[in-house]
Amino acid sequence: QVQLVESGGGSVQAGESLRLSCTASGYNYGSYSLGWFRQAPGQEREAVAVIDNYGGTRYAEFVEGRFTISRDNAKNTLYLQISNLKPEDTAMYYCAAARGFSNALVQGNYKYWGQGTQVTVSS
Repeated sequence: QVQLVESGGGSVQAGESLRLSCTASGYNYGSYSLGWFRQAPGQEREAVAVIDNYGGTRYAEFVEGRFTISRDNAKNTLYLQISNLKPEDTAMYYCAAARGFSNALVQGNYKYWGQGTQVTVSS
């Protein structure tokens, strides 16, 4: 059974940085594509960044160079480094996994989801 557990969220001031982590278990991690998604209060969940099983990355337009997605297959861990946090980045951040290749910023491509980690940014 695929399990994803996010960590690293918290309450920070605008301009600070955070690194979110997502640790996986229960499957051949290296063969899966992974993604970060977020959902702000009262908003629909949206894609942030994805990294496919070959290491290729893709970002949502709003990222503006502030987010970096990476993966460590030896540790079965996915990361999202966020710099210069803004209040509008406040959201629950979820990691997700899709078997095989996927580089689309499309939620429907991802079958497995974590429970999320909350990021709150105050001005």
